[in-house]
Amino acid sequence: MNSWIFLFLAAILSGFALIEVPLAGTFLASLAPFTTVVGVLTVLVFSLVLIYKGVRYLFNK
Repeated sequence: MNSWIFLFLAAILSGFALIEVPLAGTFLASLAPFTTVVGVLTVLVFSLVLIYKGVRYLFNK
């Protein structure tokens, strides 16, 4: 199994963490929309990469 897959899964989990991080009431509250957008983009990009690699693997066999 390719070890990069676990890195992609870790990136997806970190994207979910960025989406759910509670910044209200801290000095970072102004960054909340930015962290949400970065989190959503991270989850989307790495999920699409995993889907692409999975489909490529299926059709190469």
